[in-house]
Amino acid sequence: MRTTRRYAHGLLLTALSLLLASPVLAADPSGKATLKADPTAPANFVWVLVAAFLVFFMQPGFALLEAGLTRAKNTVNILTKNLLDFCMAALAFWAFGYALMFGGSGMAPGLEQGNPFIGYSGFFLTGEAYDVSTILYWMFQMVFAATAATIVSGAMAERTRVTAYLAYSFLVSALIYPIYGHWVWGGGWLADLGAVDFAGSGVVHAVGGILALIGAKKLGPRIGKYDEQGRPRPIPGHNLALATLGVFILFFGWFGFNAGSTVAATELRISVIATNTALAAVAGGVAAMYLTMIRTGHVDLLATGNGILAGLVAITAPCAFVAPWAAVVIGALGGVVMLWAAHFVEHTLKIDDPVGAFAVHGAAGLFGVLAVGIFADGTYGVSGLIVGDTHQLLVQLISIVALVLWTSLTGWLLFTLLDKTMGLRVSREHELAGLDVTEHGVSAYVFENGLAEKPGKMVGA
Repeated sequence: MRTTRRYAHGLLLTALSLLLASPVLAADPSGKATLKADPTAPANFVWVLVAAFLVFFMQPGFALLEAGLTRAKNTVNILTKNLLDFCMAALAFWAFGYALMFGGSGMAPGLEQGNPFIGYSGFFLTGEAYDVSTILYWMFQMVFAATAATIVSGAMAERTRVTAYLAYSFLVSALIYPIYGHWVWGGGWLADLGAVDFAGSGVVHAVGGILALIGAKKLGPRIGKYDEQGRPRPIPGHNLALATLGVFILFFGWFGFNAGSTVAATELRISVIATNTALAAVAGGVAAMYLTMIRTGHVDLLATGNGILAGLVAITAPCAFVAPWAAVVIGALGGVVMLWAAHFVEHTLKIDDPVGAFAVHGAAGLFGVLAVGIFADGTYGVSGLIVGDTHQLLVQLISIVALVLWTSLTGWLLFTLLDKTMGLRVSREHELAGLDVTEHGVSAYVFENGLAEKPGKMVGA
């Protein structure tokens, strides 16, 4: 049983050593030895790179979504942050994160050294890591790391210093994200237990979502978000067209996220994974739409969009291990979980999360990790409750506890440190004026009165 579980995860580890690495695990910077050993390697290389490009394309999706859901006076700030957190994440993952995450996995040259808790080989992609297979997988994993960093910034929008964005993007990608990722994807102790997270409901989305919640809590709510009695006020986003386009782009990029995680064009279950991804997304959107309509009497565009994203997040861990009917159930439940979490965060915890980052990525991501233990049908040796196996559910719960504890502790330390040193939040005056002018010296929009916001529309001014 343990061998089959490790094979399932081996689509990211054991199979990688066959699909990507040269037979002798020696550096092959030109690719000639790899091609000679496996004439089918080009198909797999192209597949992984195309998938990486799709995941990269999710970055403009996040940028449009976040810009549309926030106020016009902060648009340049949101767009700048999305550009720069990708840059910082890529550099951090190149220098440190990849080695900490996959060192010791032995899946490709230069990644031999590590232990069940942390890797320590492959830094800066030098030495034996200067290899076509090793670097191929770095490219694929780098865009995943950048996604986790981007999730965090959405919850902290409209009141965070640009310098703080850059600092936490680097540190999350260099340290916090890779170490938990090592435990699950890098041959660490959770992988040894049999924990499974095919494409990152937990490793990417829940890690990013929990860090987002802690960052937003540390910052405090935007000015005017809560009245004197602590009741939340709506702060509408300025452009729902941008936000909706962002959802479509993220939906499209997710096919690279999930199906690409086979890291093999010859793995024909990519058709099932892609279908599961689509079905879960639409089920999440429809479930969120109907539940909101029952409560408010209106079809809510934002709830529907976030429901689609929550369905995508929820199916990301189990997408390779479940049948299409289960994907529909998982996606719909992801939409329900998202709605509950969004209300709980805003009304009970009194945390201001402008884009619903924790609800979509954190809560739905944790549910996705759990869903593996419930709905896995035995594919790749991963079996859940629906086929009478309770062990996988127990292991998934252990992985969830480890994720929450690690991310909460390190996230609180990170944001406390940044707050005490460079400071997290802009001044009241800058927040009211808008971060575009105060942080960047330019506005995304200029109305007739010369302001980036129309008079009377500045909540909390």
